[in-house]
Amino acid sequence: MAGWALCLALVLAALAGAVGESRYEKFLRQHVDHPRTSALAAHRYCETMLARRRVTAPGRPCKPSNTFVHAPAEELLATCMQMPDAAGFHSTPRPMGLTACRLRGGDTRPPCAYRPRQLQHHVRVSCLDGLPVHLAGTHPPLQ
Repeated sequence: MAGWALCLALVLAALAGAVGESRYEKFLRQHVDHPRTSALAAHRYCETMLARRRVTAPGRPCKPSNTFVHAPAEELLATCMQMPDAAGFHSTPRPMGLTACRLRGGDTRPPCAYRPRQLQHHVRVSCLDGLPVHLAGTHPPLQ
């Protein structure tokens, strides 16, 4: 009986944690690093940030890619006021500094190894109630 109560308590605690973070807060945790965390070795930035931000975790598959935007959250918030494209996504009016992390090799099991790329791209987001909730991709500025 005590085991059942403990199991139920753990499930309720996990649900409370999941409910406690809004989609916007999850977006910020997974994608915004402003100002860019600079105390990290450049080649370990992705692994460290993805673990620190709880995007990757032991026992879970490696995420194939993740992008960190190095601009204030307010700029991404303002993007939701831009006219959406045909697919319903909103793009930043000007390029932003970002780090694109791509999984290296074919192994999707931890330890996860990523290749970081520093870019200046426009960011595409989907918005809900005026807040960015999903990073849909990036694209380079028009030349």
